[in-house]
Amino acid sequence: MLAIIAAALGVAIALVDAKPNWDDTGITAGVLLVTAFIVSAIADRRPWLWGLLVGVWVPAITIVNGGDPTAVLALAFALAGGYAGHAVSGLWRPQASTTPED
Repeated sequence: MLAIIAAALGVAIALVDAKPNWDDTGITAGVLLVTAFIVSAIADRRPWLWGLLVGVWVPAITIVNGGDPTAVLALAFALAGGYAGHAVSGLWRPQASTTPED
């Protein structure tokens, strides 16, 4: 279910980015980063997958529409958000104890 949500959010971000009057790459990059961060923190596994599910849509739609192939850099922001979310998720999840009990 989380994969469907991540992909849907990625598509929504890409559709906004593909609009002709949208010209704010910084906001798109930031939203990709934050979205992948949140999804990856919830999932707590496979941060690369969450980054790809959120971020692959911006370059895919941009390149298909004949846009700039440097839109692939959007993946870097989504992957960074995914790995950051994974790192932070370990801070609030309980860790298994490695000490033997007496």
